[in-house]
Amino acid sequence: MPITLATPSADLFDSWAGTVTEFGDVHIDGAGLERGMLPDRAACEAFIAKAELYGRLGAELPEGHVPCDYFWIADGDEVVGFIAFRRELNDWLRSYGGHIGYSVRPSRRREGVAGAALNLVLDRARDQGYERVMLTCDDDNTGSYRTIEGAGGELVATIDAAEAGHPRLRQYWISL
Repeated sequence: MPITLATPSADLFDSWAGTVTEFGDVHIDGAGLERGMLPDRAACEAFIAKAELYGRLGAELPEGHVPCDYFWIADGDEVVGFIAFRRELNDWLRSYGGHIGYSVRPSRRREGVAGAALNLVLDRARDQGYERVMLTCDDDNTGSYRTIEGAGGELVATIDAAEAGHPRLRQYWISL
């Protein structure tokens, strides 16, 4: 089946919970989840409400947060990862996060899932009138930087990102 972007839904709870569990106790880029969160029904429902709020135009968000469209990367009815499109950049995102963050569950990596999902989000950004988007990845994350470069990413800087919890980050812009 082709990779699709699924709106977060309780209908996919079992697959979502399995994906979150597979990542273990790490930050999951693009998932919109707090590290260490238990992937139970209450957490899933809370995230679905968060995704609806952050995706609503004009919504009042916590200070320092920006409007964001959260998607579950799906292969049929299996959640295989997460991707988020942040519609604005604040100072922190302009340095460390960018417009788009994503993660693919470990058992589904190296299958082109991230590239397919990234291209779907880039199509959405293009349709919404964005001329370019920023992405970042750890300097040593070969899979991620190859995915970004494969989507047309132009490396603009490699920065020390210790204050953001990363040793070094690559900053990219993709022209749409």
